[in-house]
Amino acid sequence: MRKTTHTGLIKTISSELGFDYCGIARAEKLDQDARRLENWLNKGMHGKMKYMENYFDMRIDPTRLLPEARSVITLLLNYYPAIQPNQKGPKISKYAYGKDYHLVIKSKLQTLAKRMKEGVGNFSGRGFVDSAPVLERSWAQRSGLGWVGRNGNLINKNSGSFFFIATLITDLELDYDDPMAKDYCGTCRKCIEACPTEAILDDRLVDGSRCISYFTIELKDKIIPENMHGRFDDWVFGCDTCQDVCPWNRFSKPNLEPELEPLKEILEFSLKDWEELKEEGFREIFSKSPLKRAGFQGIKRNLQFIRRLS
Repeated sequence: MRKTTHTGLIKTISSELGFDYCGIARAEKLDQDARRLENWLNKGMHGKMKYMENYFDMRIDPTRLLPEARSVITLLLNYYPAIQPNQKGPKISKYAYGKDYHLVIKSKLQTLAKRMKEGVGNFSGRGFVDSAPVLERSWAQRSGLGWVGRNGNLINKNSGSFFFIATLITDLELDYDDPMAKDYCGTCRKCIEACPTEAILDDRLVDGSRCISYFTIELKDKIIPENMHGRFDDWVFGCDTCQDVCPWNRFSKPNLEPELEPLKEILEFSLKDWEELKEEGFREIFSKSPLKRAGFQGIKRNLQFIRRLS
């Protein structure tokens, strides 16, 4: 009875904090995911993202992050924007329109933990937002929040895939949600056929080393490989192509989070505005934006690449 009460309290608080979904799974080793991750790494599909090779054991076993772990709480926050940017400007992934989601969600997780302690008493827990070795999409599927589609994104049957995923590992014994057992992608191949760089493979693997998001954000080389010539489709930070064509995203609705409201510059800048932007201006405008991950020089490199190939 107690764990049911605690579970209900956690889900109520998460909803009050603006999270769209909350699911809970038993903390245990992810053996099947371990084999899939090992295969992906062995194929070199992480490219130059060497950090993906680190902390393998932690990625597949929550008790390596919290020895007393008993439950994994997964939270989804919608980032689908109500307003679309100037079509004359280069393309930027929707998740980067507003404030850096790490800052937004970490604040919510801190408040969640504080209110949980007020309601259930002291507990041990660690919260993560895409910044630690956690297979958050696997935990989301185990929590019944969706399935991992052909494009590697978590897809919710009612709301699509434009979600940030946060994870809270805790020593609390809670009621666990039924995992999502069915894959609703069916025979659909829209994401495979639409991917500009052919990064989505038939065997449900996404070659990260061919993804536009990898080239425009993760890759720090001064020059983008010539074999990507003409394939970027004007994307300068990230890529949403596989999500934009996904039929399940017809159910996407604008988010209600004020801090994710698109920056004016994201909405209005033309290609010329971006090209004329100086480093000082970039730092001032995007100091709390996901774009700072690529950095000023990275954005300039990407702009030069799409300009040269246009």
